[in-house]
Amino acid sequence: MTRPFLILQLRPEDEAADEEFADILARGGLSADRVIRVRLDQDPVPEGLDLATLAGIITGGGPGCVSDPPEAKSHIEARVEAAALALMPQICKDDLPFMGCCYGLGVLTAHLGGRMGQGRYGEPVGGVDCALTEAGRADPLLAGQPETFRALVGHKEAVEELPPGAVSLVTSAPCPVQMIRYKSNVYATQFHPEATGESFVTRIRIYRDKGYFPPEQADALSEACRKERVSVPPEVLRRFVARYG
Repeated sequence: MTRPFLILQLRPEDEAADEEFADILARGGLSADRVIRVRLDQDPVPEGLDLATLAGIITGGGPGCVSDPPEAKSHIEARVEAAALALMPQICKDDLPFMGCCYGLGVLTAHLGGRMGQGRYGEPVGGVDCALTEAGRADPLLAGQPETFRALVGHKEAVEELPPGAVSLVTSAPCPVQMIRYKSNVYATQFHPEATGESFVTRIRIYRDKGYFPPEQADALSEACRKERVSVPPEVLRRFVARYG
């Protein structure tokens, strides 16, 4: 029997969450009957679900930041973050297959004792040039890929200090940590491996007043995202699913 992937979503906006879910399926090469979808803003992880019986866990992005002070987080943001963090001890201890996308990088870094912060390495919404590190060239999710590639990003917080035991796999000039691995099977990206230019246009519309960019730049950013063509980031997600599925 084929084991399912658990897809955890941290976005409370229905349109953005639904599109992200569809993107994860499409870029990962997954069908809906191969996944368990949980929107943490609405439901907890199913009681009694044994993470060790899953093929892997994929965590999407969201508007929250783990580096925000507790008093600045909405009730939903705090609940979603706590629920995601509660899974990390078993994932990291047992080296379970995990792919955290954007917000998922913050959750993993916070759990492992790294430092997330705002103001130093945040990137505006759009495409960025990324590069493989030496460790990235040897990693099974990246081996044989181009030394440099385009990726879609948009984040206020970023890794300022790598967690103990984590290895940097991908970097960029504006943001030194774009992808990490912990142990052998726990991964997280700052870029969005699931996203397309069109899905970023949706997010620009939905999050235009969330502080990612000046609202008056929304149209120009949308047009720029439509022109982006990314190939390596979705291949990372496809390889993750193929490796562990």
